[in-house]
Amino acid sequence: MHTTVQDLGRPGYRAEGVPLGGAMDRYALRVANLLVGNDEDTPALEFTLLGPELEFSHEALVAVTGGDFGGLPLGRPVLVAAGQRVSFHSAASGCRGYLAIAGGFTVPRVLGSASTYVRGGFGGLEGRVLATGDVLQAPEVKRRVAGHWRVDPRLVPDYHEAPVVRVVRGAEGDDYGPAFYDEPYQVLAHSDRMGFRLKGPALSRRTDAEIRSRPVAPGTVQVPPDGQPIVLMADAQTLGGYPQVAHVITVDLPLVAQRRPGDTLTFRAVALEDARELALAREQALAMLRHGLALKLG
Repeated sequence: MHTTVQDLGRPGYRAEGVPLGGAMDRYALRVANLLVGNDEDTPALEFTLLGPELEFSHEALVAVTGGDFGGLPLGRPVLVAAGQRVSFHSAASGCRGYLAIAGGFTVPRVLGSASTYVRGGFGGLEGRVLATGDVLQAPEVKRRVAGHWRVDPRLVPDYHEAPVVRVVRGAEGDDYGPAFYDEPYQVLAHSDRMGFRLKGPALSRRTDAEIRSRPVAPGTVQVPPDGQPIVLMADAQTLGGYPQVAHVITVDLPLVAQRRPGDTLTFRAVALEDARELALAREQALAMLRHGLALKLG
């Protein structure tokens, strides 16, 4: 089991070397929180590959998004009773699930965030992965849902298929020509919240010009000397000295986060302006969801 408390991370501390952190699939976390009437940055549970078994000490409104781990229906708020136990299983689709509870989980905030940074040993519950017997606090929030419905399927990414991930070219993108694109890359087992290591056609740089360490961010695709790309993820370091072939666009980074070891993905280049328009469309869709839910949650 690898379950942690996550929110949207710690923006504003990268100059001090503190990663952004937070949910790997930020979109799924935001939707889960909206479904129970929370602010989108409210602390929730993120579980990876295998879900937890939970017992609720009081009645609560919860919602699950992201990968399908069974246990509760995806994409709609569910009222659980006091004393009810919910068991999640191995992921049938995707890799990461998110459970939000009305009012959020109460854990200390570090540098303005409740997200767990396991490498640094802070945030979340004692800076670590949750273990059997842990108790998390959540306020009793009386919130009800009108009618039976679920999120419009058009707002839910398809986590089943090998995705085509859109990227914008990186600073050294031209050094590699078209070799990076339209070729299948497989996610390796030693991938984690810091970076996804990929295996596919080895990339060969056309120049040996020196690269100085410079800022990197979640979504940056680096190419180490072996030519096998690394996609930096939520807990990515703040500086990197490898060539940067591309950057995964914001709206597609959740698709990468939901890949399991052995899954494949391919990359396609888009213009920066296209990436901006897609991000704007995503925000507009979330705004419509937020507005619609305001009429359903009481």
